[in-house]
Amino acid sequence: AIMDCQGALDLLAGRTGGSVHLGAVSTAKYFVPHAIAAFSKRYPKIEIKLTIGNREEIREAMHGYDLDFAVMGRPPADVTVDVRQLGRNPHIIVARKGHWLEKDSGLNLTDLVHETFLTREPGSGTRTLMEGMFQRSDLEPIIGMEMSSNETIKQAVIAGLGIAFISAHTVAHELTEGRLIVLDVAGLPIVRQWYVIRRSDKVLLPPAQAMFDFLGSEGSNYLPDVPELGGR
Repeated sequence: AIMDCQGALDLLAGRTGGSVHLGAVSTAKYFVPHAIAAFSKRYPKIEIKLTIGNREEIREAMHGYDLDFAVMGRPPADVTVDVRQLGRNPHIIVARKGHWLEKDSGLNLTDLVHETFLTREPGSGTRTLMEGMFQRSDLEPIIGMEMSSNETIKQAVIAGLGIAFISAHTVAHELTEGRLIVLDVAGLPIVRQWYVIRRSDKVLLPPAQAMFDFLGSEGSNYLPDVPELGGR
């Protein structure tokens, strides 16, 4: 047992390697790499593998034991998990600079029923959240194009193809640059949480445990600042 303990300490001290396999929903890819970089500085010998997918894909991956843990919004309902809160994830509606509703304040969802929404594919957490928001108001959004990446949605909104309901963390950069604007809509932002999630029955080796703890305690430091929403 003493050897085991020493081996574990060596792993933690970064004297020996080890590997960690984490998953992240695609919306989280705007901050997860920054957190990984900070962790790697501390533990340079630990090899890290990152798998990105939509909510549905990461939920599926959690069913196997490949992933040590995942960064996502709502924890999956069908697996028993341990959860660490990582920080707030505000969702907003963005439009291109110069959009005709740019100067309007106090808009309602009803004011947006004639707008075209560019949206993620079904199975994405952002898409599910948007659908729930409209359903609660008994409204039906006009869906323009479905896209599997937030990057493409941003470019399409900037090009004037429509507006989008999106995590503020994915557009922090474009808001700062003034290429996108936040529409002032009642009830928004909808604030969800980011979580680090692992299967309760998955035993984490020291490197994975160290990273799980790191994300749980320091992960929020790597969330992008959103100018319109007053920081993190």
